[in-house]
Amino acid sequence: MEEATSTYQAALTADAARYLLDRGIGREEAVTHRLGVVGDDAFPGHEKYRGMLAIPYLGRDGSPLTIRFRCLEEHDHRSLGHGKYATIKDDLPRMYGVDSVHAAGSELDVTEGEFDRMILRKIGFHAVAIPGAALWLPRHRRMLAGFNTVRVWGDPDDAGAEFTNKICRSLRSAKAVRLRVGDVTETYMQGGAKALLDLRNEESVK
Repeated sequence: MEEATSTYQAALTADAARYLLDRGIGREEAVTHRLGVVGDDAFPGHEKYRGMLAIPYLGRDGSPLTIRFRCLEEHDHRSLGHGKYATIKDDLPRMYGVDSVHAAGSELDVTEGEFDRMILRKIGFHAVAIPGAALWLPRHRRMLAGFNTVRVWGDPDDAGAEFTNKICRSLRSAKAVRLRVGDVTETYMQGGAKALLDLRNEESVK
């Protein structure tokens, strides 16, 4: 997995870099999170992910545990036989950003998507991501049970409400952050770090 991650990281294209920058993720964040692109030298089993963004799930020590893939094209993914995101076959659902679980103090933030987690880390929050309510598992609850406060940044839609409600029902310490203009990334792109800080502070005083 390390060899694949390093290969894809070295193959990050200018188009992919622009795609990330449009979502608030600059060079520093791309390097920190070891983002890359699956090129012609795709590893065995990864051939169908050629051209996709490679998002490694890093362990506490920074070594890759698995890779998730994101299509960079804005088209009807399903009609072309793939989803917007792709996971390696038979890979177990994982929490993204587990280093924050070990580095955080008494508070932690939880988002729905990897990009949203990257944005929260960029502005200084310790955060993890769970890609959807269906992937919130009992072991994830146990991993976060020791935090005094867990802020949940669910997207402002039905799926986000399900995500937020599931985690808040599972964890006594969980509180929902009310996003209004879009997800974490959209909120950041519209209002910068201040917009997210204001929402977090707003939740803290309730």
